[in-house]
Amino acid sequence: MNFRHILNEIENQDPEAYHNLSDRRSMLGSFGSKVALAALPFAVASMFRKAAAQTTDVVVDVLNLALEIEFMQYTYYRQGNNTGSLISSNDLPGFKAIENQKKMHVSFLETLIKELGGVSFKPNYYTSPTTVHPYVPAAYDFTMGGTYTPFADYATFLKLAQILEDTGIHAIQGQITTLQTNNAVLTQMVSLLAVKGRHASFVRLMRRLAVNAPETPTPWIQNNIPPSIPLQKYYVGEDNTEQMGLNIAALGNTYYNSGLMPQTAATAAFDEGYTKDAIMTLIAPFKKI
Repeated sequence: MNFRHILNEIENQDPEAYHNLSDRRSMLGSFGSKVALAALPFAVASMFRKAAAQTTDVVVDVLNLALEIEFMQYTYYRQGNNTGSLISSNDLPGFKAIENQKKMHVSFLETLIKELGGVSFKPNYYTSPTTVHPYVPAAYDFTMGGTYTPFADYATFLKLAQILEDTGIHAIQGQITTLQTNNAVLTQMVSLLAVKGRHASFVRLMRRLAVNAPETPTPWIQNNIPPSIPLQKYYVGEDNTEQMGLNIAALGNTYYNSGLMPQTAATAAFDEGYTKDAIMTLIAPFKKI
């Protein structure tokens, strides 16, 4: 795959398009098919030397938030992929691909942060004997305090994978305004966000097709429906139907087959952005102090 061509194509997009990045399906339709589950990172060094002068510590802080989540996700998938027969032979190649791309995301973000003069995030216990960068199992409790057994039950593994993926997307969505201060960084993070959208969609489809998840999940979030009631907090605000001052649920026949647009359809096209504080609260149950 020609990454230079992909970069050029993304950079040639109308800059205004990046001001409304909450539409997962549109994003995937426009260039996600090209990025797909593509390998990252891109060659960023020379590109970001020019941008470094206009970058603030706030942008590096956003990148470190994304990096923290990628460390966690990579460790989760690597542990799951290497746990006996947890994942079927049919599904395993997809999760292996996601694991590899999470590792590349870590490398990409670390390279970018370094290029911008920042210091990269490292998880707790990173220097423990079990650390094989970026695999840091000592840093995490994926049972969430003994509540779940994701590496003993495939359905549970998928359930927690879904909230980890969706939370990662919420995190970047919530920081887009900050990233707009640096167009070069924004362009790359939009690309990364598209790949994360593919990961989230894959996990959701596996829950639907492989384990018959009770809420019959779609590849994108519908309304504020969680995989189980105790995980509702990971979908707060996803029932929002107002975008850019327009109430989508109130659209009439011109925009929908007949009558008003259903709530599930009105919310399905948009992922809500969360603040950093909200994200830190959501990932806290997975972290060992």
